[in-house]
Order: sequence, then C-alpha cells, then structure tokens
Amino acid sequence: MSCGESTHPEERWELALKRSLWQISILDEANGELIGFVRATSDLALNANLWNLAAKPGPNQGALFAVLVHRALQILRRDLPGCSLSISAPADALEALKQQGFLIDPNGIRAMGLSLS
Repeated sequence: MSCGESTHPEERWELALKRSLWQISILDEANGELIGFVRATSDLALNANLWNLAAKPGPNQGALFAVLVHRALQILRRDLPGCSLSISAPADALEALKQQGFLIDPNGIRAMGLSLS
C-alpha cells in the first residue's frame, strides 16, 4: 500500500509467495518499512515472470525500481539463462525497465490482463 499499489487479501499473498520462485524486498533502514518489492515465478525451463514490482513514491522511486529490476535480472540470468521474461509493472517503472534494456511495445504489441473476481 505504501508504494501506491493495490493490495491483495492476506491469504492470497501467502499463496502467491509460497508459489513464487523468490522475492526481493527493500526495507527502509530507519524504520523497517517496506519500500520496494518484486517477486518471480517460473516454469524453471522456458519462462519467467516478474510480478508486483512496486517502489515507494518519492524522490528515490526511480532508483528503487532500478535496483529491483537490475537485481531480478541478475538472478534470472544466473539461474535461468535463455528463458523468456514477462513483467507486470506500473507506468512509473518504465524508465527503469528501459535502462535495463526492455523495449516498450516494440511492434505496437500490448499485453492485456483480466482480473478474475
């Protein structure tokens, strides 16, 4: 919530984290507040997905996104070289993604999602 992202019910988070390959959290050293987060899922063969990329709004938001994306890519390149990657990211993260080599809509392709409730 502190990152301006929608929240999920607590029981859904428990299941999501259990089914994740790993997650990266950045905590504020001063107060222990969660200020950055991303988690990964994968079939451990061909595909990896980054979910819930979030960083606390403010002057350091871009740097938080950059650190999260950079570290996530380091881990994926080490553990799952050659796999395809998809990422669910907020618009505020686009600059950090571009800095890491992501192409935004290279051929006018747009991903779409549907929230099943």
